[in-house]
Amino acid sequence: MEHFTYTMRRTAFFIPIAFFLLCLWHSPQVRAQKAADIRSAKSHWTMLGGYGLTHPGLGSTETRVETIETVMQYGHFLFHEAGESWYRVRHEILIEVPFSVVTNHRVAIMAGINFLACWDFVYSSKVVPFVFAGGGPLYTNLDIPGLGSDWNGSYQGGLGVHYFTEDNMSFDIHYRLHHISNANTAEPNEPLNASIILFGISLFR
Repeated sequence: MEHFTYTMRRTAFFIPIAFFLLCLWHSPQVRAQKAADIRSAKSHWTMLGGYGLTHPGLGSTETRVETIETVMQYGHFLFHEAGESWYRVRHEILIEVPFSVVTNHRVAIMAGINFLACWDFVYSSKVVPFVFAGGGPLYTNLDIPGLGSDWNGSYQGGLGVHYFTEDNMSFDIHYRLHHISNANTAEPNEPLNASIILFGISLFR
């Protein structure tokens, strides 16, 4: 079991690294096309990896859970720039497929889909901060006493920064406050309130 746990942790850690290397290999081909920066792009693809930790005592959370996170994300811009000065923003819808491996209990997974609204502050073409919020359904086989259902709702809000190294490629950092609960559809219903830090890369088209 320990060997299996180690293998799962290692696999979850190396998935975003493998995607990062793939993006670096592919980026010359992307740059050969017409470059699209965040002010003109219609969409982007993002791969993120990181770490999550619940906060016992925050709300009704009682259990400490640590996770290794992998998130595949697609973003679609809805409008061109709006506003002036520091409030020059672009609005987008994010669709995410998150996958988490729990590391401090028996080996468990969390997987689902998220639908998020995002606002990108585009007063700079080099450093672009953003805020986002939303949620979606989540499945987990995490076996803790307070989690009364395998199917739960996943809600989150947070902020981050795109740092552009090319017109159409950025390195990203996200922080999100993440909430999991079954909305009282089953008993018990101990929520898991967590902080998640994610690092990744985005390609804009």
